[in-house]
Amino acid sequence: MRNRVKKKISDEELIDAYLSTQGSQYFDQLYSRYISKIYSKCISLLKDEGLAQDATQEIFLKIFLNLGRFNKKSKFSTWVYSISYNFCIDFLRKSKKSKKLFTSDEHEGKDIIEEVEDRTLLEMEVSRLKVVLNELPVDDKAVLIMKYQEELSIREISEVIGKSESAVKMKIKRAKHKSQKIYQQVFSEDLEYG
Repeated sequence: MRNRVKKKISDEELIDAYLSTQGSQYFDQLYSRYISKIYSKCISLLKDEGLAQDATQEIFLKIFLNLGRFNKKSKFSTWVYSISYNFCIDFLRKSKKSKKLFTSDEHEGKDIIEEVEDRTLLEMEVSRLKVVLNELPVDDKAVLIMKYQEELSIREISEVIGKSESAVKMKIKRAKHKSQKIYQQVFSEDLEYG
């Protein structure tokens, strides 16, 4: 009866146990917790199963080699997400699949006339939302997924992409604006006859 309820070990406890003992079972537990999450991030950004599988393994290698550098200033999941996101973006930059990723958002706030309401994204049908997201540049898609699917805070997104919180807010605002324009362009007939 003593072993009936087993307390789930936190990520931080697993990290501490691994670093102090080098017991592979602790890292294996972290691997099990995050393999599918990392793979899904990779597939959503790279859009290729083979590349996503390779990227997932390379990301876990980076995590393994840098686990001692995890400083616990943020959640482990945020740190893992940051490594995953940055690895995929770097890969896309190197392979030139994405033309222009991050621009200097801090100085380009005047070109957006109005704020696109969050509910527009949230009210889209899933099939239409997928179409819109696939038309967005990868960096815009990524921040919208972080904000609305992963429900990361502005601060967490800021940590992941290495931009200020105000730059993240502007990037989200622009991505929503672009998604609204794409939605109107792609589904304009449905909107007229709906």
